[in-house]
Amino acid sequence: ATQDSEEKVQKVLLMGRAGSGKTSMRSIIFANYLARDTYRFTFTVDINRSRVRFLGNLVLSLWDCGGQGLFMEQYFQSQKDQIFKNVEVLIYVFEIVSKEPEKDLDYYKNCLSALEDLSQGAKIFCLIHKMDLIAESMRDKVFEQKEAEILEVSPGFDVT
Repeated sequence: ATQDSEEKVQKVLLMGRAGSGKTSMRSIIFANYLARDTYRFTFTVDINRSRVRFLGNLVLSLWDCGGQGLFMEQYFQSQKDQIFKNVEVLIYVFEIVSKEPEKDLDYYKNCLSALEDLSQGAKIFCLIHKMDLIAESMRDKVFEQKEAEILEVSPGFDVT
């Protein structure tokens, strides 16, 4: 087989704290769900791995990582090498109405640190989710504040 016809498998981590909407975002982006159909989802236990064909011969190995505190701690300790090695893309989901925004940023910074050690050059995308819960007149301001917070703790990383 020629190199062009070979499947390229790329590891994508989907991370964020419990309840941030990771599985909903995965289902909307990669499985064509409508947002209104995702309300039934329950929390992800540990890691849900799936393969998604994307743009022809690109295959994504999508790791939807449960966001409960215990799982998050394990990701950075006993499972760090397994999870963060050979990552092409990190999609980190922030919940805009989080009750613990400092903890959200701490977990995000832990992800950046692990990627720096094990997957330099990974692309990082941050999704700010549940903006519909913010009054429409405040959305731009709240979004810009969150974006600035994220960028401030991401020096040396190319974050979209």
